[in-house]
Amino acid sequence: MTEETPGFEEKPDVPSGATSDDAAAESAEPSDKEGEAAPAGDEAKIIGLTAQLDQVRTALNERTGDLQRLQAEYQNYRRRVERDRITVKEIATATLLTELLPVLDDVGRAREHGELVGGFKSVAESLETAVAKMGLQQFGKEGEPFDPTIHEALMHSYAPDVTETTCVAVLQPGYRIGERTIRPARVAVAEPQPGTASTSGKDEAANDEESGGPDEG
Repeated sequence: MTEETPGFEEKPDVPSGATSDDAAAESAEPSDKEGEAAPAGDEAKIIGLTAQLDQVRTALNERTGDLQRLQAEYQNYRRRVERDRITVKEIATATLLTELLPVLDDVGRAREHGELVGGFKSVAESLETAVAKMGLQQFGKEGEPFDPTIHEALMHSYAPDVTETTCVAVLQPGYRIGERTIRPARVAVAEPQPGTASTSGKDEAANDEESGGPDEG
């Protein structure tokens, strides 16, 4: 048996010609290479994340565009529905009021003849108030110019005291709802007498000649 000398420690074998500092340097080289590889790996991760972010942004822009188009289509749909609803309501109201026009004509004739009295008068006034609330408006007056878009001429004559085609009598009043005419006013019209202007001009000339004859003598 050999006896170990106290305080003696074995040292790792060192190649001949190499010092302990060289060995320490070699042992430090792998950690330096790992430090250089780490930034390269982080850069690759950053590139990958950037690409993913671009994809997410592109998808977000596409979804935003889809949402905006959908919202615009919905707004157009709501406007069409509201427009159609108003049109249907106007047509229904006009249809109902058109059916009531003969009754209103009877009420008007009764009023003209002084027969609108008693309970019949109250009912008639209530009916007129109700249709007025629904937007019904009466039009057509004697003496107003004839307008073929709102008047229907049932009688025609000539009159020396008019300068244009004029409504001289209202046979049936017209009715409208807003800008929609549901019945034109049925009227009698009168036009200026043919040749009235030329005839009056000849008469004035004749009078001048007659008045001028005695003065010259």
